[in-house]
Amino acid sequence: MKKSLIAVTFSLLCSNATAADVMVNCGATIDVQKQTLTGPRSFEITNGRVSAIDGPSSAKETIDLSDSTCLPGLIDMHVHLTSQSSPRSYIEGFTLNTADYAFKSVKYAKVTLDAGFTTVRNLGDDGTITKSLRDAIAQGLVEGPRIFTAGKSLATTGGHADPTNGHRADIMGDPHAKDGVVNGAAEARKAVRQRYKEGADLIKITATGGVLSTAKSGQNPQFMDDELEAIMAAAKDYGFKVAAHAHGAEGMKRAIKAGINSIEHGTLMDDETRSLMKKYGTYLVPTILAGEFVAEKAKIDGYFPEIVRPKAAAIGPQLKANFAKAVKAGVKIAFGTDSGVSNHGDNAQEFKLMVDNGMSPMQAIVTATVNAADLLGESDNLGSLSVGKYGDIVAVKGNPLENIELLENVSFVMKGGAVVKSN
Repeated sequence: MKKSLIAVTFSLLCSNATAADVMVNCGATIDVQKQTLTGPRSFEITNGRVSAIDGPSSAKETIDLSDSTCLPGLIDMHVHLTSQSSPRSYIEGFTLNTADYAFKSVKYAKVTLDAGFTTVRNLGDDGTITKSLRDAIAQGLVEGPRIFTAGKSLATTGGHADPTNGHRADIMGDPHAKDGVVNGAAEARKAVRQRYKEGADLIKITATGGVLSTAKSGQNPQFMDDELEAIMAAAKDYGFKVAAHAHGAEGMKRAIKAGINSIEHGTLMDDETRSLMKKYGTYLVPTILAGEFVAEKAKIDGYFPEIVRPKAAAIGPQLKANFAKAVKAGVKIAFGTDSGVSNHGDNAQEFKLMVDNGMSPMQAIVTATVNAADLLGESDNLGSLSVGKYGDIVAVKGNPLENIELLENVSFVMKGGAVVKSN
């Protein structure tokens, strides 16, 4: 019996789908699951995913990285792709349009990808830009990392992510749940549902005051227990993980007990906070680089508003000290930089800061691969060079386990089987 045209076409499509696209030959590989450096390894990539390791290849193309060390695409769990700190950052909120920030975000996404970060978690914007950027990247319209976005962060009135902080009285207004500002459990639930409606991938809350907001306190708790419980219950219903910006210990404790998935920054955590994080399995995303950056810029007259300057000056040393204590205590840690506070593309500078403050190079790399994928809930797709996962490969000349700063100058980046940078 003759096969129908449909059957023949289907057969051809299947045979093409199984043909490998590219073979990547690495001189050495950092196996982040076994936490070891291997000898030469080969990775076959088919339809954007690793299809075979160290096997015979039918690949149409071979990439020779025999002079390089390969590792999985890096993951930054805390970025802000729509902006970058400067002395004009505060006034730009009144002079720039949404489209201006959107065009900037395209540039920042590209430099982040070129730095070896093939996946990022964007923790706060106006609620629209990084959702559209995420989709544009997925459609191949612009180049950038794979984005998981929280959209607009959730705050309480006057809290760290209240977008009207510092405005004059006649334009301050009274933002509500739709704008990401909540008071009470009902508004907290509505704000989570609004983020779902807008297409967010996760929820971000500001559990305490912040450094760069134009408000006096950088550490006071800013959500009540019933509001946190409402956020977490609604997030569970809608399949969201929740990240909590937090500097002060009391705000962290409330968030951890409510079931938050990650504490961002963790600046002033105490022994009880660390104990709670271990008990509840809460991740710390430390952002040491942001602390270093703002502490340095606080020395410059006029860089920050005067209400911000003393908070920025104090934050750097405290972040480092408490990160070291968290490492020693065995708190789970995922890599994050808060880039947008510091310069986009400098993300890998966080690795040296982590190593200088208590981690081994391998431990630091694991935070940006295995641990980050786990916190994202994407371990089946990301975090290691394993069969079935995305073909995200980064390569450097030399051994980053001997010199972690090599990761600040990656020579090769592949995302989903496509080469996006090759020196």
